[in-house]
Amino acid sequence: MTYKEARVYLDAMSRYGSVLGLDTIRGLLEELGNPQEDLKFIHIAGTNGKGSVLAYTSTILSKARYRTGRYVSPTVLSYREKIQVDGEWISENELTELTEEIKEAIAGLETAGAPIPTLFEVETAMAFLYFKKKSCDLVVLESGLGGRLDATNIVKTTVLAAFATISMDHIGILGNTIEEIAADKCEIIKSGCKVVSAKQKPEVKKILEEKAERTGCPFTEAKPELLIIQKETYKGMDVETPDFGNLHSGLTGEYQKENLATALEIVCALRKEGYKIPEEAVQIGVAETKWPGRFTSLRENPPLIVDGAHNEDAAKKLAISIRRYFPNYRIHLIMGVFKDKEYKKITALLCPDAECVYAIHLPNEERTLLAGVLAEDAAKYCENVIAFEKADAHSDLEEALKTAYRNAKKEIEENQKSVVIACGSLSYLGDVIQIVETWDKA
Repeated sequence: MTYKEARVYLDAMSRYGSVLGLDTIRGLLEELGNPQEDLKFIHIAGTNGKGSVLAYTSTILSKARYRTGRYVSPTVLSYREKIQVDGEWISENELTELTEEIKEAIAGLETAGAPIPTLFEVETAMAFLYFKKKSCDLVVLESGLGGRLDATNIVKTTVLAAFATISMDHIGILGNTIEEIAADKCEIIKSGCKVVSAKQKPEVKKILEEKAERTGCPFTEAKPELLIIQKETYKGMDVETPDFGNLHSGLTGEYQKENLATALEIVCALRKEGYKIPEEAVQIGVAETKWPGRFTSLRENPPLIVDGAHNEDAAKKLAISIRRYFPNYRIHLIMGVFKDKEYKKITALLCPDAECVYAIHLPNEERTLLAGVLAEDAAKYCENVIAFEKADAHSDLEEALKTAYRNAKKEIEENQKSVVIACGSLSYLGDVIQIVETWDKA
């Protein structure tokens, strides 16, 4: 099997859709020898910020000389980005070999008449197998959909359960209220583990605390208010902290102070468990943390920012970041969202400040909100709206980028302040990054 054949095989697994439940992945992992039982996990759930918390935490642990696996979803730059050890993506050869092993295990399930796993279940099992082969000391594991029945929740050896901010997410699947959603996500808490949470709404905190108490787990909520920002631009921030001195982070945005505070609280909890994480490892780890697609600056003059604000809470924070870093700027907003997201709330939050909105559609034809529909909604708040839907998704995105950047560049030449921001689904931001890279090479 070649890497290309492995990708074709894995892509074909998507036909099984998304199925919540642990029985199928349990069967697959048994066929593989239950590699997850030989690993220790920091399991992260939440609505917004869990990826950044994962990035900070795993980078710090690697700098503290712990062999650290990380499992992330969704990816931005590459499929192989999903499975990493100490920041290095799984190689094509390693992914191919693991796919062959998975394929053989699935054949065993088929022979036994057992259910066939979904793509996410296969990827999760593959990650566990890879991390065991790499002898990881710790695995920082990002939950997929919710917590209770998410495939990642098959793990039992959780050292620490962490929660990024929880808000309305996957309504009707995880629940119809924030309390129901929090109750689903809090099921990643395992008996006796440490529990660390970002600053939560009171009703969410209550649910997390009660679950921690029932399972005999000490609970700590991060205190972002104790982090004092000394300097901040759209390229990064310098922060004074009570436990780790002055830190510099290349991540920025309204939400990154909260995410950093959560990651530092995780470090404090791990230290209490006996993990040796020196202050120097924290300082270097925070400085070297990268998390593409989260208020990431790609270019200057004019600035070009990408941010995966795909729900109401993330859009609120992006709106605050835009006003903070780009006051009195003309905002050129490129938007692409999925139709199952709260797109009306997103446009209401982001489009009123825009000089022009460039609506695009996404490569996932089943889930994308058509550019024309998005443009119609955006037009309620912004006079200048352009829908790009004449060619394929990639060509339209490239044309939208060129148009927005050309318009912003012209405004700068006329001595006006201008910025281009591509936002919405994370699923297309990797394409934005690649297109901009081709400009730089031209």
